[in-house]
Amino acid sequence: MNILGYLQKIGKALMVPIAVLPAGGLMLGLGYALDPSGWGANSALATILVYGGKGIMDNQAWLFAVGVAYGLAKDNNGAAALSGLLGLLIVEMIVGNVAVISQITGVPVDQMTSSELIASGASVSAFTGIMMGLVAATLYNRFHTIKLPAVLGFFGGRRFVPIITSIAAITISLIMVYVWPLVYGSLVNFGIAISEMGAVGAGLYGFFNRLLIPVGLHHALNQVFIFDLVGINDISQFWSGTGELGVTGIYQGGFFPVMGYGLPAACLAMYHCAKSENKKKVAGILGASAFTAILTGVTEPIEFAFMFVAPALYVIHALLTAFSLYIAASMQWIAGFTFSGGLIDFVLSYNLPLAIKPYMLILQGLCFAVVYYCVFRFAIMKFDLKTPGREDEEAVESVAVGTHDKAALYIKALGGQRNLDSIDSCITRLRLSLHDISLADEKALKAIGAMGVVKIGGNNLQVIVGTEAEEIAHAMKQFPANADEPKVTIPAQ
Repeated sequence: MNILGYLQKIGKALMVPIAVLPAGGLMLGLGYALDPSGWGANSALATILVYGGKGIMDNQAWLFAVGVAYGLAKDNNGAAALSGLLGLLIVEMIVGNVAVISQITGVPVDQMTSSELIASGASVSAFTGIMMGLVAATLYNRFHTIKLPAVLGFFGGRRFVPIITSIAAITISLIMVYVWPLVYGSLVNFGIAISEMGAVGAGLYGFFNRLLIPVGLHHALNQVFIFDLVGINDISQFWSGTGELGVTGIYQGGFFPVMGYGLPAACLAMYHCAKSENKKKVAGILGASAFTAILTGVTEPIEFAFMFVAPALYVIHALLTAFSLYIAASMQWIAGFTFSGGLIDFVLSYNLPLAIKPYMLILQGLCFAVVYYCVFRFAIMKFDLKTPGREDEEAVESVAVGTHDKAALYIKALGGQRNLDSIDSCITRLRLSLHDISLADEKALKAIGAMGVVKIGGNNLQVIVGTEAEEIAHAMKQFPANADEPKVTIPAQ
């Protein structure tokens, strides 16, 4: 499979967790609107909404680890999803724990730099979740039918996937312990270098802020520009009124035209470009994502919908964000946010002392909506980008030949696929429900390799086949229910 095809598969897998994010953004935004000063401290309802939303938005890594692993697994099996979550938890416990890092590197916690400490806290992100989801799905597709020696047979098949994923997660964690702080620290130093460049620096910050979202490193620049790592503290000083008029807020205002206008317009373009038979399917998620962005400024559901399937388009989005921040900073059109650049924050910051001509951001936003719509629609149609609703249909992949043949033999001995009402398995046996149990040939089943046959009730049968029961059951399910009798020969007894 080529790289674009693989990115398309990732994009489709991301749609499962992406569909959850708008709910979290809306809950956070509404909770903040009810209690903008206390974020739930002054209102029971706001508390419920804020912490309900945080339950989703603060755990994006978990959502992506499970969703990507599930979506990319050949048969969308829960074992892949569980393995993705398991891998993420290992990374979180190793790379996200300064005490563990100290033990590995030999550097005492009190001697770690501030960027190293912050990097540890930012190590588990949507990117980490996606990465572990990819690892788990890849390992599942490679090893879910593996056969181990009889003494280790219990750990074969799908049960082997969490084991190998754990080993991979530990290896990745050890690499991240040494690499992540270096990358994070370099970005912090880069942010400090451009922080003295005024409007140009604001534009560069906007560009790299968006460009680094896929790998979760945008937090490094946020520490420089909108928090207090080097004294800029753009958000706090804007809302407290302690900053400098015309300077404080230049790293915030330009986000409003992108988050509340540009990206929702991009959703409309993606909807219009979707295949006609898919428009109804994508309208819900794109509409919800657009509404969430307008109201709250939460744009991850939109950005993750196209960043992997159309990376060039995502770079254009980052450039447009840079242009927006540069324009707003140059013209001193300033509004601020405590949550994100949506309508709620815009309204609440409109009359603050350090806000300057915030109404001009509305005009800028309308212009950016037109630009985003035209750019996205042109690029999607011109280059046939596989944005939501434009994906190619995938061919069904077949199971391993050896297991396939054995499954065919069992089907024939059980009276054919039409005689099978349900197929399941436990550790060592097939659990079957038959329409007519008299058609099951016990001698033939044992000739194939069954160690025993147990009849339970009038239509239920258990065939003891050993530790490969799960793989055989999976292969049996691949035969269509109305298929002709498999053309195989049962071994002589």
